[in-house]
Amino acid sequence: MTTGTSGTPCPADPFAHPALFYGDAGEYLAGTVPFVRAALAADEPVAVAVPGDNLRLIQDELGADGATVRFLDMREAGRNPGRIIPGVLRAFADTQPPGRRVHIIGEPVWAGRSPAEYPACAQHEALINEAFRGRAVTILCPYDTSRLDERALADAHATHPVVIAAGSAVERASAAYDPDGVVARYNEPLPAAPGTGPDVLAVAFDEGTLSAVRHLATGHGARLGLAGLALENLALITAELTTNSVIHSGGTGVLTVWSEDGHVLCEVRDGGRLTDPLAGRRPAARDQRGGRGLLLVNLLSDLVRTHTGPQGTTVRSYLRR
Repeated sequence: MTTGTSGTPCPADPFAHPALFYGDAGEYLAGTVPFVRAALAADEPVAVAVPGDNLRLIQDELGADGATVRFLDMREAGRNPGRIIPGVLRAFADTQPPGRRVHIIGEPVWAGRSPAEYPACAQHEALINEAFRGRAVTILCPYDTSRLDERALADAHATHPVVIAAGSAVERASAAYDPDGVVARYNEPLPAAPGTGPDVLAVAFDEGTLSAVRHLATGHGARLGLAGLALENLALITAELTTNSVIHSGGTGVLTVWSEDGHVLCEVRDGGRLTDPLAGRRPAARDQRGGRGLLLVNLLSDLVRTHTGPQGTTVRSYLRR
């Protein structure tokens, strides 16, 4: 699985993606608030998408100066890492007037991310570099050295071309920068779905059974505790994933629906291979026909995990009950 990135930042690329390491609230504010104020002083657009507690720290420090800043709680807007590029970063950057640099603080990795979420977070951070290549955008990503484990901090050096040490304002090139390696390393086989049981729906599908399989999935989701909008989302996710398999992956696949840790999981496995790691992470153009399936899955899910390889592709969507 390749990202299309070279693993080495291009000196002429206007895109900037620094990692900011911080150990306490003081270091956090010292690294983030001047970033926001500099953008405001230059009359350039700025957004802050960080977890709620940190969001309030920045808002309180900025006071009235933050009136034109776009603030988002990343725990909600970015709880699915696969949603962040299209639904948070591009959603802001793409609506700004041309000719001005866009500034964003994005904090997608925080203590408390689940083991299922973290690999998707690391891949997201690696893929930002390709998603914004060539654009006049700066995305500053804070990392809490006091609460994150060594793996997360090491991955930050691999996914960001430049880093800012805790308590410092100086950017330096990351000697460990390797976004391709991170995307490949976390393209790992997913834990096996349960094979049988009264709470497990597992069914093969093809073009002739798409409608029936969607109804089976929503009925099973309701029995597992989904209702309202979440149940509607399950129906849409099932339809998009199974249709993708039929059109792009040999015409058949296997759908499995079950519950786990407060979520209903919907998984589709097929024999195709996903060669574009940014699939589902690009906003759809207004005149685009088709190609919205994986994007819709990312926008509707609380988490999406994917594994692809020579034997096929598995896409797993999580919906909170």
